Amino acid sequence: MFRNVARLFVIKTKFEAFLVIYGLGTGAIERGVHYLQQYPGWGGYLLFAACPVAVFMAGARILDSIERERRDFIP
Repeated sequence: MFRNVARLFVIKTKFEAFLVIYGLGTGAIERGVHYLQQYPGWGGYLLFAACPVAVFMAGARILDSIERERRDFIP
């Protein structure tokens, strides 16, 4: 039973990866907007810029791990 539930949280395809990255991106932009409201000026802009950069790095890692998993699993 736990194994079946755990399989729901495994990213298996690129489409699923892009959906996860999209969700991370929308959340990062929302957080960046809050940073701009809390910290007006250069500090807010720097924090806003850091949010999407983190999503870019995480997205690259997610896509790379899916490609690596496919490459290692050759039937």
